[in-house]
Amino acid sequence: MRAPDAPLPTYASYVGGRDIDAAEHIYAVSTRAILRDAPGALRLKRMLERGLIDPASAGPEVIGRCALAGPDTVRAALSAAAGAVREWSSSPLEVRLRLGELIRKRLAETRPAFVDIMVAEGRTRTLAEWEIDGLTHIFSPETLSWCAELLQRDFSYGGKSISMRRKADGVVCVAPPQNAPHSNCIYGAAALLSGNTVVVRAPRSIPFGVMYALREIIAPALEEVGAPPGTLNVVCGPPMMEDWLGSEHVDDIIYFGGVEKGMAFQRDCVAAGKKPILELAGNDCAVVWRDADLDLAAGALVEAFHASGQICNIPNQVIAHPAIADELIERLKAAAARIRPGYPEEEGVVLTPVLAADGYFAFLQDALRKGARLVCGGRRLEVDGTPSDTGFFIEPTVVRVDGLAGAREVEAVRGETFFPLLPVVVPEPGVSDERLLDEVLRFIDGNAYGLRNSLWTADERVAGRFVTEVRNGGVLKVNDDSHCGFYPYMPSHGGTGLTSGVFGEASYMMIRTTHLQGIAMTPPRVSRGSGDGTAPAGPAGSERGA
Repeated sequence: MRAPDAPLPTYASYVGGRDIDAAEHIYAVSTRAILRDAPGALRLKRMLERGLIDPASAGPEVIGRCALAGPDTVRAALSAAAGAVREWSSSPLEVRLRLGELIRKRLAETRPAFVDIMVAEGRTRTLAEWEIDGLTHIFSPETLSWCAELLQRDFSYGGKSISMRRKADGVVCVAPPQNAPHSNCIYGAAALLSGNTVVVRAPRSIPFGVMYALREIIAPALEEVGAPPGTLNVVCGPPMMEDWLGSEHVDDIIYFGGVEKGMAFQRDCVAAGKKPILELAGNDCAVVWRDADLDLAAGALVEAFHASGQICNIPNQVIAHPAIADELIERLKAAAARIRPGYPEEEGVVLTPVLAADGYFAFLQDALRKGARLVCGGRRLEVDGTPSDTGFFIEPTVVRVDGLAGAREVEAVRGETFFPLLPVVVPEPGVSDERLLDEVLRFIDGNAYGLRNSLWTADERVAGRFVTEVRNGGVLKVNDDSHCGFYPYMPSHGGTGLTSGVFGEASYMMIRTTHLQGIAMTPPRVSRGSGDGTAPAGPAGSERGA
């Protein structure tokens, strides 16, 4: 928390390279304070925002505040971004790659402070560190060099210079999600590296860390490379989608959210002539074959409980070969028992509060009603781990679903749960491995979602068939110690199906916010007529290209 005698940190709206303050502010109260006394903490927040308490007297449980942007400021941010597009998109690729290097440097320099803010706003320390590691990979030398190849390649052909370049789409608007706003606002800002200008809306529920990330990490890096004012703009306020859809300035909108609203937004976006870049739900499938390293697999599968299941790229369902299913489930049960709630700053805590607990119990009861067996979990917990009917936390839960053929009749298998609920599907025994492999491959490709898949096996032939035949998903991991971890070169976001919409694929934001342009240049011919280097005049009405 903030030191008791420290001034209250405040961020204004950042538009066109300058601060725009406001009469109203959104206050951020620490998650620890909410967990200890939710009514009191929320009452304090409301009173501050209504001007009933002097902000100078706010205690250490108040992290900071952000100016609440009005309609004029929202429009000014879009105009500023549009005004900077031509200059910034024309900057050399080397300058923009340098921006990526500086962002990586700033991530390292601000890491302790950034982690503390993420933790204060509810991210556990373990997950905050993991997210920053993921961002470091996005801006790693390896990933930047690979994206540079995708952004520009030059060739010679038939005496011509051929250049294939991905050009910036223009103004890109980003609405980071409430479940992981800190890292995703920086991920969205990666669109800057391809020459786009960016407008970010800091969510009213968790605004302070987003403001910190963009003002203290991205903005200084832009200033160092000489980007024009308006290249980055950040405002905190109510939903702005209608403003963005109706603005002549906006080219792309990066949208994070659930499938139903995301697909409706995709239609609205296309109708308005904007490019929708969707980061929606995941329903990742993990397969553990008969010869797998079960300790390795189980260690990765319990990532299903990270952030209480409220992140997209975790294992959502497991297919366990019947020969090892019992043994794997026992390992998962033992591992789940070691996962406890706690305050976000405590070492090793990965569970976060679950506000939609009614949905969790509905999914669990649906599974049990359709024949699934409860292996462990199924209760609310207080922050100290005590079972409670009103606790903010949900006990890590594993259910066993017997039979692959009807598994998708269970809601927790068919759709994203967003809870700490992991179904383990055990196919019918007595089927040959060859036939079972065929059925598992069809099951994976039949998933309506398409973020990540993972496999554990010692059989190179089984692994080879997965690599060759699985088309669903943006990332496939084989025998990895993490299902949801990030690496250089590997795209961190995007996928197929309901995960990213009809335009979706696993890619980098600096690529997804561009379009390909082919350029062919032929050297000018020197005239042999007059000897003075000028070309003879053409027929009346004709034109010569340069």
